[in-house]
Amino acid sequence: MLSKPFYKHLLPALLVGLVLRLFVIWQFPFAAGDTPYYEELARNWLHDGVYGIFANGHFYPSEVRMPGYPGFLAAIYSLAGSGRRAVFVTQALIDLATCLLTVGIAARLSILVSDPVRTRVTVAALWLAVLCPFTANYAAVPLTEVPTIFLTTLAILIFLLASAYQFDLIRERSDLFHSVRSWFLGGLVVGLGTLFRPETPLLAATVLSVYWLRWWRSVYWKKLTLATLCVTIGVLVPLVPWAARNAHTFGRVEFLAPRYAQALGDDVPAGFYAWTQTWMFRSRDAYLSSWKLPTEPISIHDLPTYAFDSTEEHDQVTALLKQYNREHRMTPQLNIAFAKLAAERTNRNPLRSYVWIPVARTAAMWFTPRTAILPYSGLLWPRSDGWHQGPIGFAITVGLTLLNFLYAILALLGLLHWRQCPEIALIVAFIVVRTAFLTQLQTCEPRYTLVCIPALLALGAQAWRNRPSEFAHLASPAVAVPFSRVMEIRRALEVR
Repeated sequence: MLSKPFYKHLLPALLVGLVLRLFVIWQFPFAAGDTPYYEELARNWLHDGVYGIFANGHFYPSEVRMPGYPGFLAAIYSLAGSGRRAVFVTQALIDLATCLLTVGIAARLSILVSDPVRTRVTVAALWLAVLCPFTANYAAVPLTEVPTIFLTTLAILIFLLASAYQFDLIRERSDLFHSVRSWFLGGLVVGLGTLFRPETPLLAATVLSVYWLRWWRSVYWKKLTLATLCVTIGVLVPLVPWAARNAHTFGRVEFLAPRYAQALGDDVPAGFYAWTQTWMFRSRDAYLSSWKLPTEPISIHDLPTYAFDSTEEHDQVTALLKQYNREHRMTPQLNIAFAKLAAERTNRNPLRSYVWIPVARTAAMWFTPRTAILPYSGLLWPRSDGWHQGPIGFAITVGLTLLNFLYAILALLGLLHWRQCPEIALIVAFIVVRTAFLTQLQTCEPRYTLVCIPALLALGAQAWRNRPSEFAHLASPAVAVPFSRVMEIRRALEVR
């Protein structure tokens, strides 16, 4: 239960959060590259009963996008028309609901502390969530982020329920029933989230991995098996109708959308993607290369110097791109040639492909200014270029970058409480697993990390458990002793 002092903050915080999201909707509405496709799927599904696209005078069923977000749009269109304003307002309200779920996670992580401390933590989580511009911005974008973040956060909260996590507390039949219900419900919410984003099952896999690692003893194996079964069934329940539809329409069972969002018969430039993965770590490089396939020319001059290890390699890529630009088609021969280049670069420097590029992608995705849907360049370096493109935009870019670091620092401070709260392991594992998965995609989009933001903020809110001077007691001895010594010297100087 949340304390009465918390509720004094609830209404003002929600009002401030609503104003922020309505301001973003009014000032910065945005349509991404995928937006028209989602909207067409929704309109065709609603008005013509076909989940597909209209081309050459015919409707063609589609399986390249999961049906959750088009269904979400279709439901809003049926009630409020096909304009985007109703979609934006609905997403703003859903995002505010996610803020409340963030508070719930923060409260669960601080369940063993005193009421005043827990109040500090939950109030901090509330204000951190409603004021977070990164999630608020996506209320004004017709993309899957807002409902996916909501469902993922809800699933995390369900999995963090005490009886569903503490297997040693499951003693009575009623405890077991409650746990089974929680496991199934958590899996069900993950399944619903998968209808919006196909990588959502990573959360269920992470949760089950944490369960098995935490309770790997023979006495708990039956409960662990039951938990695995319940979560798996829960995930599959919402996906079975989609798989059945694909089996009936396309003759094959598909629970998830294709990895490269390709339709049946489309050529997948997997070799080209493999080559870009040996050097690409910034999303803006994708705009200049991967996302130009297959209709736009790719200029060798747009590629960074670190895409080539030698002059010979540069000349080889130049020749391959000239072939592509003639037809705007990545032929099987070109695909094989780029795959060979990727293998050569990896063999020449395996650490680069397997360590440094994923690390660089992680840093770029987590600490980018996140201005992709804002009318600002997002350039920080060279500083003069960013400043000349607009001082206000440059200042906002700097501020958003620093905000990323602030969230990370708060999360690290919250992580210091892991001994008193083992459930923190689930939060950390989810962030690590999802981030590692994102580094292996053909492009590196910072928006895909937004799903982790509510859990990150709930973890960061744990920093309010302690006063600043108390953090030394939570750190390791290597940190705590020097910190305590500094505090003693400081007090001595104050006395003098």
